[in-house]
Amino acid sequence: MSESPKPEDGGKSLEGRAFALSSAEQRDAAMAEAVDYRGDVTIQTHAGQTYVGYVFDRRTKAGKAIVRLMPEDKPGERMEVACDEIASLEFTGRDPAAGKSWETWVKKYVEKKQRGEAASIESEPLE
Repeated sequence: MSESPKPEDGGKSLEGRAFALSSAEQRDAAMAEAVDYRGDVTIQTHAGQTYVGYVFDRRTKAGKAIVRLMPEDKPGERMEVACDEIASLEFTGRDPAAGKSWETWVKKYVEKKQRGEAASIESEPLE
């Protein structure tokens, strides 16, 4: 596992990366990345519990930082995990938004136009 997330990686997907979270700074950086990630993550707690799901929010509740996630195995449910209980985080689910930035779209659009191909504003299918 690496020591901390590197947001300066140039927009590369975090899919498959794992982080051991031994400091508050590492935990904060990883949780911020997890909220922005569009795939599932696997959270391992210090107590040995494992949670897999989509992290959709990070907030403070009763003076403690928490993340909220939709568990993979319980559709429709929401759960909270205290950030200080998280020992490691792994980006295990596919990120369907990887490589689909605005800049990538504009580049593809311009390339199609230059080749004389039909280029439209309609989005490409996600799958």
